[in-house]
Formats: sequence, structure tokens, C-alpha cells
Amino acid sequence: MPNPSTVPCQYRTGRTLGSGTYAIVKEAIHIKTGKYYACKVINKKLMEGREHMVRNEIAVLKRISSGNRNVVTLHDYFETAHNLYLCFDLCTGGELFDRICAKGNYYEGDAASLIRTIFTAVSYIHSAGIVHRDLKPENLLFRTPAEDADIMIADFGLSRVMEGGIGGDKLNLLTEVCGTPGYMAPEIFKKTGHGKPVDVWAMGVITYFLLAGYTPFDKESQQAEMEAIIAGDYKFEPHEYWANVSETAREFIRWCLTNDPNRRPTADECLGHKWLASATPHFVPDPESPTGGPTDLLPHVKKAFNAKGLWRKAAFSIRALNRMTVLAGTGYVFSNNHAEAQRLRENVATYKEESEKAREKMEDASITHQHESDPSSPASPSHSGHPSAKNLHAEGKKNILKKQDDISVDNTSNQNLETMMAKTKLTEKDEQVEAEKSKSTLSNSGKST
Repeated sequence: MPNPSTVPCQYRTGRTLGSGTYAIVKEAIHIKTGKYYACKVINKKLMEGREHMVRNEIAVLKRISSGNRNVVTLHDYFETAHNLYLCFDLCTGGELFDRICAKGNYYEGDAASLIRTIFTAVSYIHSAGIVHRDLKPENLLFRTPAEDADIMIADFGLSRVMEGGIGGDKLNLLTEVCGTPGYMAPEIFKKTGHGKPVDVWAMGVITYFLLAGYTPFDKESQQAEMEAIIAGDYKFEPHEYWANVSETAREFIRWCLTNDPNRRPTADECLGHKWLASATPHFVPDPESPTGGPTDLLPHVKKAFNAKGLWRKAAFSIRALNRMTVLAGTGYVFSNNHAEAQRLRENVATYKEESEKAREKMEDASITHQHESDPSSPASPSHSGHPSAKNLHAEGKKNILKKQDDISVDNTSNQNLETMMAKTKLTEKDEQVEAEKSKSTLSNSGKST
């Protein structure tokens, strides 16, 4: 097979901006234009057999990039001998809650304005046939430090194009429950099939968080949190935090957190709710204000945030380690103390360090053209016309990994801990309901005799 053609890289790297599940994010400067970008650097070793995940992210971003000012744009993507590179908007304005805490005051109207803007972007994403699946405050970034900077939805690594295109309702599910637990909808845990409504649920959790400084399902353990989500068990408490929030805002949150996804509102319907649509903002008047202006929410929000430590504690995203355990062929979830889990974490760290340091300097690397121009298209056929045993083995491995990573809603071959816990909880509840019904029936029968 001839060597792939190469061209010099058009970017040079700057400082490291952060680290994600499979990648590091570095500042990248285009050599000719001098423009700055955020570049996701993915080590090929780490993604071996999982290339479809990167193709999926590119396909999603190509569909929605540059169509909405509040959605991050994919400007370029390419690969070299060792790494894959995705170049995005460089957002320098910081995370959402950092910006709120830096303000001198913060009112319910400010929260409504933020949620309105984000929901407009979510509506755009959904209209393009995309579900994000990982909406949370950490993925909401400001473009610049300016006061009027755009807020951006970022990180489409878990996003999917819906089955059946724009009108599709069902989605292939990940083997492991995906997302960030506190923001995940009940149907994700139940594995009954999920789609765009999971983003609306996440927006309900974000709205609650922006008004109180903590999330509605925050519990002492992950199991308790999951069970609360499945049951829709949350309250607007303590009273002192919610006394300054309007009933209209609480009604909006309740609507977004409708347990049944078929009855949950769409993004467009949420934009029509009076809390977002009214020209006059909703608020609880400040009793100490001579003009009856809105109450400042910032003191309570910051107090709750500091007490819970929600933002800066490691918001455990179960997708990372669980996907790596599947990649290693284990097929089940490890506890954090498991020796195999430790080994996998070390491998991830090693591969990411290779991407960042020794293996390759971006500006000195040559870009190879091994992928199709359309990242969502199938791989090119073998040049020989007959696939080799090695190619068949590699293709088989990829297919197995993909089935483990994305499974249909009726596939029950993979049962992870969270799923079994969820199903056990639901079974217990069903049995309890049936027992109550039987008790009631016997009681009524006794009365009639």
C-alpha cells in the first residue's frame, strides 16, 4: 500500500487549557492567520478500535457548526502519525458559575435570561436532529471575558444524530449509563430508550442549580442520587434558599423535570413558558428595596455553592472509566479502588502525556490524509479487493466494540451495575404498588361480604 500523502501542519501549539476523557485541550495558533483556537488532541493509541466515536463527534459538529452563535464551532480537523486534532472556538470567558460568582449581584431575571439563551441554542441543536446528552454548567462557557460575551454550549463528545434523522424519536443507548449523574434523566438509568427530552431534563437541573447554588438530586451516594432521579424525588428546600425565587420559576423547573419523557416539554415549548417568554421578568420583591425591586439571589447561591462544594469536587462522569473498561474487554463496571481500574487510569494518563509531550510537536508534524472527507462516511474499501485476515480481525474488533458502546434499547446482553440497581428499584416499587392494590382489594372484598 502506498504511503499516505502528507502536508505540513498549519498550526503551532500554545499552552495546555485542560484535560478531558480521551484528550488534552491545547491552545492552537494558525500560522498564517494568527487566529487562536482550542485544539482537542486525541492520542490514536487511546482510541484504537473506537475511531467511530471521533467520527461521530465530527459528524455532529459539521451538522451544527456556524449555525448558532451560542454553539461552539468546529473550524478544522485532521490527523497526524500519532494524534487526531479537532480545532474549536477558543472560549476565554470562563465557566458559567464562575462568571455569576464574580458579579456584584445576581437576580432571577439574570438566570432567566441565561436559560432563555441556552434553550434557544438547544432548540437549534434539536432542530438539526442532534441530542447533546451532556448538558451541564461545566459545558457552558463564555466566548470572551466581556460583560456581553456570548455563552456557548461546548463538548459534543456524547452527542448523537437521532435515528430517522430530524424526526427520529429513539436513540441507541450506550452500554454504560452515560453523562454526568446529577444531570441525567430517569430514562437513561432505566434504559427504556432516550432522545431529545434528556436535554430538557438537564436544563431543568441547570435552572434549579442557577437559582439555588446546588442541584435538586444531590445526595450522599451515587446510588441514592440515581434512585432520587428515577423517582423524581426533589424539593425546593431549604425554605430560606427558595423564598426569594418566584413560583413561576419553580413551575418552570417542575415542567422540565417531568418524569415521563413523552410528557416532558420540548425545547421550543420551554421557550414559550411565561418565565422565559414574558416581557416583564418574574421575581420576588426585595422587602428592603424602596422601589420593590427584585431580591438579590447571589448571597444564598454562593453560600450553597461553598457549602456543598459541588462545582470544584470531581463531578464523577461515569462515561470515562467505564468506556475504557469496555475497551479493555472487561464489559463491567469497576469500583474506584479496583486494581484493574487503577491500571486503566494509568494507561489513559500515559497516552495523554504522550500526546502532550514527547510524541509530537504540532507545528513540526505532518498531516496525513487517511480519513474520508466526510467523517460520517464508511471507511474506504481495501485496495486488494479481498480483505485480509488481519483486516477482518480488526473490523470484527471494531464491530464488537461499537456494539458494546452503542446498543439498541432492546439489547439486554449488557447489564451494568447502575442498570441493575435501577431495575431493582423499579421492580421493588412495582411490587409495592401491587401489594397495596391487593391489600385494598381484599379490604373492599371483606367490607362487601
